[in-house]
Amino acid sequence: MFVCLPLVQSAPPLVVLGPPQTVATQHPITCVHTRVTDEVEAWKILRTFQLVRQMGAPTIVEFFPWAYYESERGQYHWEHADQRIDYARNQGLTVLARLGGMVPEYARRSEDGSPTVTTLLPEDHFNDFGNFVFAFVSRYKDRVRHIIIWNEPNVAGEWGFRRVDPEGYTRLLQMAYARAKEADSTIEVLGGALAPTLGAGDGELALDDLTYLERMYAAGAGAAMDALAVHAYGLRFPPEEPPAREVVNFRRTELLREIMAANGDAGKPIYITEMGWNDSPRWTQAVKPLVRVDYTLRALEWAEQNWPDVRATCLWAFRYPAPQRSYGDYYTLVTPDFALKPIYEAIKGWATE
Repeated sequence: MFVCLPLVQSAPPLVVLGPPQTVATQHPITCVHTRVTDEVEAWKILRTFQLVRQMGAPTIVEFFPWAYYESERGQYHWEHADQRIDYARNQGLTVLARLGGMVPEYARRSEDGSPTVTTLLPEDHFNDFGNFVFAFVSRYKDRVRHIIIWNEPNVAGEWGFRRVDPEGYTRLLQMAYARAKEADSTIEVLGGALAPTLGAGDGELALDDLTYLERMYAAGAGAAMDALAVHAYGLRFPPEEPPAREVVNFRRTELLREIMAANGDAGKPIYITEMGWNDSPRWTQAVKPLVRVDYTLRALEWAEQNWPDVRATCLWAFRYPAPQRSYGDYYTLVTPDFALKPIYEAIKGWATE
């Protein structure tokens, strides 16, 4: 007789935080974008942060999508955010909290009442985002000291698939800055987080980051950010390749710094909140795996030695909860099942030995 027995799954590992840890590092500029936003298992969140600590990175960027935490206007659900922030702090990590990106349904409905794309925030709902920023900063003022307002708004896909709008983003930044400071006058607000791109000229699909930042300053953004968030991808160029307006490379950051200086912000900090090289065998902008390791270490050293105002260089991305099944998997340092890639070991050796 054949008997069909139900599958029995083992219980997930018990999570025990233990005593607070500290990060031992020789290079505190080291940082990673951890991407546990969509990780549902507590032990995997903790394991991710443990590996970050052991690698010698004292700082992380973590994404807090607005729509995940406010289902209805004024109704907040912080459990998953609490967990990630507390686990990170237990491992001695400083959290740069990236806010925004995904907009709750109530704040992005079209004129006929139907929901639109998740990155669309109509201007008449900017105040709702300001309320979310106020609520987030109020809750975490003793645990999170830096927030990033939105992400890559110079790309249409991150701006609701509308024509990109530096002046509109500046108004959103000003709203968020005012509400953040209302909650905690000492919070550090990072603006920008611009995609390094040559754009399409008119901004229908994207606007180059340099023009975008110039227009932000012209609209008054300088008074609404304590630091600038920068994305610095190297593509196929070595990290020392000189910057040029018509080229996307790692040192493009220096051109953004020149714009800051021209607008009276020469001493304002920069955080590189995304950076890195890709080693996909099928992407035309990728490099070989050993070249990726070499370029990454050289970039970290370049930033540390030549950019005194850069507070952190955050690699995209430490690990994804599940395979992306695209070239994006080849940006990671650790696989979804926690296999350590050679680049992880190389950074650990550089940062801790």
